[in-house]
Amino acid sequence: MLQVCLNGARDRSECEWLPVTPQQLGDAAAEAVSLGARSIHIHPKDEKGADTMAAVSVDAAVAAVRASAPGVPIGVTTGEWTEPDPERRAALVRSWSVLPDHASVNWHEEGAEVVADALLSVGIGVEAGVYSGTDAAVRLRGWPGVGRVVRVLGEVVEHDPERAVGVAEELLRELAGLGGLDRVGRGVLLLHGEEGGAWPVLRVAAGRGLDVRIGVEDTLVLPDGRVAEGNGVLVRAALEEVAGAAR
Repeated sequence: MLQVCLNGARDRSECEWLPVTPQQLGDAAAEAVSLGARSIHIHPKDEKGADTMAAVSVDAAVAAVRASAPGVPIGVTTGEWTEPDPERRAALVRSWSVLPDHASVNWHEEGAEVVADALLSVGIGVEAGVYSGTDAAVRLRGWPGVGRVVRVLGEVVEHDPERAVGVAEELLRELAGLGGLDRVGRGVLLLHGEEGGAWPVLRVAAGRGLDVRIGVEDTLVLPDGRVAEGNGVLVRAALEEVAGAAR
């Protein structure tokens, strides 16, 4: 399965065609799904273009993406940069009226368990984000709800292309046999990198038959280093990499 991450915490200073508004997110989602993406991750933005968990923005973004890509699971961020107080983030989750299918929770962040419990309480699935170089895997193991996660997001934050591969392998070892999950493998673990590590880590994941992710949140360039001109070309390139790994 390939998940497309349409915008991330970036702003227009980094990428002039970044999808920001609900309509732009909907259009980008429709294109990515038409090319083969089977899951969508978005960062709803406020009127200034900053990430937010406010209901007015989340509801509008999720509604627009769902209308443009019906039947495709949609996820949103709950990163602490949107709201430092985890109790406040949990309250914001409970204020949403247009619910995403799942939301990512970064397990190295303070109060991750509080936010995850809030998501489950309103029927939203949890994608457990485990960053490389953190204690997130240990913390996730200790959470009573670990067996209820939609998937684990193994997130390699090393940007150097060569070092990212080794970091990815180490992260996979940390996640092996994660307690409470039936298995950490196909359909349960999505492994991805970012910036210079995005494509090397995608190849590691594809080679192991794991779910993969690509999009403007993770990288602005194609495997050959050319600047990508949208999420669609990134999705197309990612699927070519996955097909190559399968051959």
